[in-house]
Amino acid sequence: MDLLSNLALGLAESITLTNLFFCLVGCILGTLVGVLPGLGPSATIAMLLPITYGMDPTASLIMLSGIYYGAQYGGSTTAILVNLPGEASSVVTAIDGYEMARKGQAGQALAIAAIGSFVAGTIATLLIAMFAPLLTTVALRFSAVEYFSLMILGLVMSVVLAHGSLLKALAMIALGLLVGVVGTDINSGANRFTFGFIELSDGVDIVAAAMGIFGLAEIIDNLVSPEGRTRSASVKNLMPSREQFRASVGPILRGTGLGSILGILPGGGALLSSFASYALEKRISRSPERFGHGAIEGVAGPESANNAGSQTSFIPMLTLGIPSNVVMALMIGAMIIHGIQPGPAVIRDQPNLFWGLIVSMWIGNFMLVVLNLPLVGIWVRLLSIPYKVLFPAVMVFTAIGVFSLNNSSFDIYVMVAFGVLGYFLRRMDCEPAPFFLALVLSPMIEQYFSRALMQSRGDLSVFVTRPISAVLLTATALAIVAATLPFLRKTREEALKE
Repeated sequence: MDLLSNLALGLAESITLTNLFFCLVGCILGTLVGVLPGLGPSATIAMLLPITYGMDPTASLIMLSGIYYGAQYGGSTTAILVNLPGEASSVVTAIDGYEMARKGQAGQALAIAAIGSFVAGTIATLLIAMFAPLLTTVALRFSAVEYFSLMILGLVMSVVLAHGSLLKALAMIALGLLVGVVGTDINSGANRFTFGFIELSDGVDIVAAAMGIFGLAEIIDNLVSPEGRTRSASVKNLMPSREQFRASVGPILRGTGLGSILGILPGGGALLSSFASYALEKRISRSPERFGHGAIEGVAGPESANNAGSQTSFIPMLTLGIPSNVVMALMIGAMIIHGIQPGPAVIRDQPNLFWGLIVSMWIGNFMLVVLNLPLVGIWVRLLSIPYKVLFPAVMVFTAIGVFSLNNSSFDIYVMVAFGVLGYFLRRMDCEPAPFFLALVLSPMIEQYFSRALMQSRGDLSVFVTRPISAVLLTATALAIVAATLPFLRKTREEALKE
């Protein structure tokens, strides 16, 4: 009964005209932010924070939240249509979504992405309402030791993302780890591999790297290879078939579960959950060779996972005042602006705000699916634009988006460098997805490893004596065995078929 009364309180708060209006504004802005490559919800929320000073606290948080999870919806659009992930968490969606678009199935891919996002957002919102305290307790059991082990497991599982040579996948991981250590050493404070560029002291910008290695590399490849410019002129069926719906149900539910769990962990749960969902779907599939060539499961799972992860990332922020990512840190800043102390006291002292925000997430997800599904036809028409007209426009908007991150032209050079790198990786049949995941995880792996050794006074046995860490490392070892033994006995393609 307490849950129902709390949800009723939240519903009464969220359906006021003011809050509905700002929820709609947030969803529209979030979708636009996701569609435009490079901008991102964190930059948008940071720019909009000053205008929230004079707003009602609940309305401002509802709007900022809508921008965040709305960007997860919009990020899949350019990822599917032109292989340009609008959001870093949409990188995995581009692997199979873009291949579906090239086969004339862009409408089905976009529709499944929107439907999966809505289902995941709805379920994740219910989980927040029912299990926020419990899930937060689970997250608190993770120390630096457990996070390090989790990152290592994620790296090993990223091998599954590659549908080519195992050795090339491992090489991509090693290269990503090396590029990821560029920046300032967390222990000594000295610059590493920056080559005198002060802009690299904070490391390689992840969004600029993603735009280059996935988007710009695709443009270069299309310009160099005339056959790569072939695009579908029209798409007749905008809604998925019954078979595609049936194939998507399992990935949507599994992606929602993964995203709901990983979203409460610090360090970009939406991004990690999309990679984890893709790896899981490919591992359990009866025909994993389809992944990377237009498998709809490769769209449904990751899109559901990153949306569920973006929703449940609110749990530690609302209940403990601990941000799980940059956007949640900005949300805490918005609460402090309004004189609200983030943490457990919010539920007790500000029940209208807490439950109003939670219920507004479901309303926002409903608004997003209503907004996005009718626009599928408009997005698909992008495919009919001649490539000689499309690629300069994509280049301009991408450059503007990347520049707007830090108002630095250096990020454009970073994008170009990774675009050239991505093109040569394609020529050598190397998968960029494991490289990108390693690039993202590399700084966090170093940080958690150093912190774990400081806590244990240099005792490496702490990684196997703590139960959760031991389980994660055991799973890592099993994944290595599962990936290596078939490689030693037969070709990778035959191993994947099993």
